[in-house]
Amino acid sequence: MYLEFYGLSEMPFNITPDPKFLFLSPTHQEAIQHLRYGVEAKKGFIVLIGEVGCGKTTICRQFLNHLQDADYDTALILNPRVTETQLLKLILTELGEQTKGRSNQDLVDHMNRVLIERIHQGRNIVLIVDECQNLSFEVLEQLRLLSNLETDTQKLLQIVLIGQPEFREKLAEPRLRQLRQRILVSCELRPLTTEQVAHYIRHRLSLAGGMGRPWFTPLAVRTIARASRGIPRLVNNLCDKALLAAFVRESDEVCYWDARRAVREYRLLDAA
Repeated sequence: MYLEFYGLSEMPFNITPDPKFLFLSPTHQEAIQHLRYGVEAKKGFIVLIGEVGCGKTTICRQFLNHLQDADYDTALILNPRVTETQLLKLILTELGEQTKGRSNQDLVDHMNRVLIERIHQGRNIVLIVDECQNLSFEVLEQLRLLSNLETDTQKLLQIVLIGQPEFREKLAEPRLRQLRQRILVSCELRPLTTEQVAHYIRHRLSLAGGMGRPWFTPLAVRTIARASRGIPRLVNNLCDKALLAAFVRESDEVCYWDARRAVREYRLLDAA
């Protein structure tokens, strides 16, 4: 509704994980560097943890874009509620392989052959699993066993596990100590500070075609930062509602009252 009024080319505060809008706060830069280091150094297991809405999926997509420009084959698992057999089939399918085996051992043997063949072709293989807090113990154990696939000099598969803080608690369970010992690189996304929220808002408005309008007052930014707790997805929700409120007033300025109204509406929807 407000695109034409403000001269914007696209919605600045969509919640879809579009890498174009990736805002690299210090914590996001650190996460990407950890992922790159872990994969390039062939560390085996890499873990990325972050609260809901902190940008894990966006970073994952940005990281995948980086890998596509290099000698990497990737497999991305977005639905972790699978069995061990389904996991193995999904990985092979993501790698472009047909899955004819029925037993877990047949599938593991098939995967081992595929990985060795691709390593000899100069390829590197990366498996990324999202929403890992939902993985069962059996599937996590299967992932650990996959990490045992190796040549004399390197691991055949680099595995990136992405999850919410609950995943950290799951990894702390005694029965997962063997997996935990194999995690050599890990990092955690932290929420944005108030200053970073201000930069984040300007960043997204600029990428959406904003030419100095609309602008968020410092008090509006502080209100949004406090209510969102610095979580980017919540910042997007609140900014979109506040921007709509300013548009209704036909104002270029998103003020405290617009932000307060957005917070109130969001809390009403959240309570419902």
